[in-house]
Amino acid sequence: MPRESPDAAIVSAVLAWYSEQGRDLPWRDGRASAWGVLVSEVMLQQTPVARVEPVWRQWMERWPTPARLAASSQADAVRAWGRLGYPRRAVRLWECARVLVERHNGEVPVTREELLALPGVGDYTSAAVMSFAHGARAAVLDTNVKRIFARIWNGEQFPPPAITAAERTLADRVLPSDPARAAEWAVASMELGALICTARSPRCDECPVQARCAWRAAGYPASGLAKRQTQAWHGTDRQVRGRILAVLREASAPVVLSGIDGVETAQFERALASLVADGLVTDAGGGAYSL
Repeated sequence: MPRESPDAAIVSAVLAWYSEQGRDLPWRDGRASAWGVLVSEVMLQQTPVARVEPVWRQWMERWPTPARLAASSQADAVRAWGRLGYPRRAVRLWECARVLVERHNGEVPVTREELLALPGVGDYTSAAVMSFAHGARAAVLDTNVKRIFARIWNGEQFPPPAITAAERTLADRVLPSDPARAAEWAVASMELGALICTARSPRCDECPVQARCAWRAAGYPASGLAKRQTQAWHGTDRQVRGRILAVLREASAPVVLSGIDGVETAQFERALASLVADGLVTDAGGGAYSL
């Protein structure tokens, strides 16, 4: 029996680890519809799994199909989004549902070109849906996967901030030829980066490929790339936007908004105006606003 290539050996070890250690999430392993997978991927953008899972379950119970969401209002979608953050994602999902009904008979398309034409769907989300929902062979490159590529294969602490041609070439080279195994690798590699090969405190002693990791072998050299700064939250316009949305989510009718405790008038007005400009809040007139 021929020996596995170094790439294949790493893939096999990660898949074996995932089969035992991967999290049991409701949108994985073929248990969710393609729509459910798409919803999960949009919700997971910049939001931890622990916060997403309960909202995803509620969302899918209420809107199990694109047609059900398309029949609801944008305001309903924003209310159901709750405190996941970046509420424009809720608007994009609502718009996406309407496009799916109008152009695709309420079904999530299979091809990359059709997926990329949907509101809010980019390279990563299209590849994830192709792989996780349709079982297609697609290289899924998120932040976690980029990090394990940088460390295991390239011996670097952190990957470049933007996806490079070299990363795409490596992702295609490593990707198993069998579509089912490729889909399993996609989710397993993401999980390895999320649970073991983390950005701040990697658990190298628990890594299934520690003996094959170029970064470990090199003595964990520090990256020459500057670490991304964590965006401040308290006191920002984004926080004020969230507080305004929280008030409007609880209201069944337009609310007169004149300010928020502890927030300067100029910042309040700026945040409110940006919500109206983004289409997240409607000016009902007379100083009243609604979702």
